[in-house]
Amino acid sequence: MLSQSLQQKLQLKQKLSPLQIQTIKLLELPALELDQRVRKELEENPVLETKETEEETDNSSEVSLSDYYGNDDSIPSYKLYVNNQSRDIKKDFPTFSVKESFHQHLEAQLGFRTLSEKERNIALFLIGSLDDDGYLRRDLDTLSDDMAFRLGLEANKEELTQALSVIQEFDPPGVGARDLRECLLIQIRNKEQRPPVEMAATILDKHFNEFTKKHYDKILSRMNITEEELKEAIEEILKLNPKPGGNVDDSYTDRAQQVVPDFLLEIKDGEPVLSLPRFSVPELRINKRYADMLLKAADKSSRESKEAATFVKQKLDSAKWFIEALKQRQNTLLNTMKAILEFQEEYFVEGDETKLKPMVLKNIAEKTGLDISTISRVVNSKYIQTHFGIYSLKYFFSEGLMTENGEEVSTREIKNILAESIHAEDKRKPLTDEELVSCLNEKGYKVARRTVAKYREQLNIPIARLRKQI
Repeated sequence: MLSQSLQQKLQLKQKLSPLQIQTIKLLELPALELDQRVRKELEENPVLETKETEEETDNSSEVSLSDYYGNDDSIPSYKLYVNNQSRDIKKDFPTFSVKESFHQHLEAQLGFRTLSEKERNIALFLIGSLDDDGYLRRDLDTLSDDMAFRLGLEANKEELTQALSVIQEFDPPGVGARDLRECLLIQIRNKEQRPPVEMAATILDKHFNEFTKKHYDKILSRMNITEEELKEAIEEILKLNPKPGGNVDDSYTDRAQQVVPDFLLEIKDGEPVLSLPRFSVPELRINKRYADMLLKAADKSSRESKEAATFVKQKLDSAKWFIEALKQRQNTLLNTMKAILEFQEEYFVEGDETKLKPMVLKNIAEKTGLDISTISRVVNSKYIQTHFGIYSLKYFFSEGLMTENGEEVSTREIKNILAESIHAEDKRKPLTDEELVSCLNEKGYKVARRTVAKYREQLNIPIARLRKQI
């Protein structure tokens, strides 16, 4: 059954035309990446050229390949199609993930250490085994066996421990730790040793379980210190980074770039007016000279002429598909954004978050007649500039809940009230989830305890016990 389903999916994928593939790929790109993609296409395809907006559309953009290629069947059509399609399917744009950059950062530091070849290979293997947060989650015995199997390099636990100690001296501090406690201890021991820092190190070393559970009374009793001293020590601990791998410079990634809006929204005479930035809708045309080259080549019967004609026809095909895909992308984006604007018009005019209506992808799919997957591609990594700021399109989507008056409100509004309630709570006696339910009920929002817990977790707010302060 599974194989049959997979086969059906593959068949559907195979039926996608080059134009459809192009459109899907372009639809996913935000404005800045689209600009880069167009520049790349202009460099690789000489048939394409830019067209100034003030110029009238000429006949060169409406080149008919059949007019130039006639009925000559000496070159199989499948050859032209496959060559064109493989370029789109197989060629991916290079990206650099945070994980790769993080490993490169550590390997560069390893180059400054005087180590034997074996020690260096062990260290490199350990660096490659670190997760995205900078932790070594696998035990050394398993790593020893894995290294012997993969690299044919035998090393005992002591040698691995020694190599790991070298890595733990690298930047960022805390990297190479095997758990949170070790990560924080590495960082606190690298700090200038002052009484609060020394006390923090003792807490992490001797009373870590009590600290994580916020059993401050036990720590005060066992360490024989004052509340003020404990508070200073905790402040030092809170300055530490629990995920040292996240310190990597995001400039390594293709996503680390300035946010450029894909849509511009202005209010004119009290009405929202939507537009696209000029560079996000590039105007392209087919170069007429290459169409003429095809015509001349098709009139000749030599092998070289046929090869030249094939090349030009491929480029013409690709250019036409690219231009058409850009047009489809523009229309899809505008139709989708107009539907969102219509759905949330009151919010876009006033900029009041309480005016946001509950909205899911299905709502916009029904308004536009597009597939939910298409709406998802449009919404992903796209931004709109409004008179009250720049927002991701994902921001406007949220589920809804009913109030006791029967009104449907956005879950975002409930989350805001939840966050405000927690912010205003007595930090010595934080509100439990049950008490937060009561707070929301008093404001007219009928919410279950499990729903409050879910929203609290989505806001990255810990449970009451972990919010307690002394």
